[in-house]
Amino acid sequence: MRANYLFTSESVSEGHPDKVADQISDAIVDLFLSKDPEARVACETLTTTQRVVLAGEIRCKGVYENGEWAPGALDEIERTVRDVVRDIGYRQDGFDADTLEFSNYLHGQSAHIAQGVDAAGNKDEGAGDQGIMFGFACDETPDLMPATLDYSHKILQRMAADRKSGAAPFLEPDTKSQVTLRFEGGKPVAATAIVVSTQHKAGYDQGAQEAELKAYVKGVVADVLPDGLLSDATVYHINPTGSFEIGGPDGDAGLTGRKIIVDTYGGAAPHGGGAFSGKDPTKVDRSAAYVTRYLAKNIVAAGLARRCTIQVAYAIGVSEPLSLYVDTHGTGTVADSALEQAVADVARERLGGLTPRGIREGLGLNKPIYRCTAAYGHFGRTPDGDRFPWEKTDLIDALKAALG
Repeated sequence: MRANYLFTSESVSEGHPDKVADQISDAIVDLFLSKDPEARVACETLTTTQRVVLAGEIRCKGVYENGEWAPGALDEIERTVRDVVRDIGYRQDGFDADTLEFSNYLHGQSAHIAQGVDAAGNKDEGAGDQGIMFGFACDETPDLMPATLDYSHKILQRMAADRKSGAAPFLEPDTKSQVTLRFEGGKPVAATAIVVSTQHKAGYDQGAQEAELKAYVKGVVADVLPDGLLSDATVYHINPTGSFEIGGPDGDAGLTGRKIIVDTYGGAAPHGGGAFSGKDPTKVDRSAAYVTRYLAKNIVAAGLARRCTIQVAYAIGVSEPLSLYVDTHGTGTVADSALEQAVADVARERLGGLTPRGIREGLGLNKPIYRCTAAYGHFGRTPDGDRFPWEKTDLIDALKAALG
């Protein structure tokens, strides 16, 4: 592992067209799980100028059964979609929560998929698809996340809060950030470049108003980044293209699942390729990525490594993972093979194993907790009631005990 280098990660706000799509998809997941904790959902969303389209497969008791929608269900889906758009803040001519056109093409889950995934007889619930999933943690920030991504997220979270509170009324919802840090000895020591492109009210691309917007952004960056990282040598690119009045789905179409690196580790760790949003927790693309983050975070929190990557793999219809891999990148205090055994033992004892059912029940994932994950990252968040249980660090003692 190199000790000295530059590294960059980006984030996008809740108003980015792809993130609008992610939040709608996860709001639909939450809606169905609130009706039926065993619901199966695979919901894709398209957003574009004055239009939202849903497509995918569902199964939900009391909502969609035997090919029929329950009375009022379609109206509730549409209300959910419009509420998400309204909450984000879109009341623009090109994308308005109240007047956009909405189309729903959700339909029943394939019986052939269901027969492979559902438990039956002595067969446990199988994985919803084949694939590989990764979890990661490192000690670069208190959240045990890559610093470049953590700061990119927090810049946008602060800007969104100021927009909604009225503290920065010149902002509009669509924003992107990017942070480049210089690492020495594997630790972040300086911010070399900051990029922020934000949608804005008319006129904030010239004169005194442009200066006000840029001064505001620099102030947010200074509040978010730890002391000592910013200096006179830090280069800022704030709205480098100039005007950014047309944004969100009116400026570019959005689709569910196109920001998987933003959602995870900002490029600092491998990604299995599967998106999270729009999927119920029986889908291992989501649940296994959550549990591997949980395990990796606890390894780093326990002081057993400064960096940790965990991989699992599944086959569709098969409950047990095909493989488990732990890599501490040369920073571990014990052998990686010993950690692999400890992870397997702790997962079995505390979660009921790394099967889809074990993960889902062990972490309490069959709940409407997903809309909040769909912007500003699924990881590095603060556990809050039922939300973000994979961010808890409650396995430290168990891991140490398993290592003897």
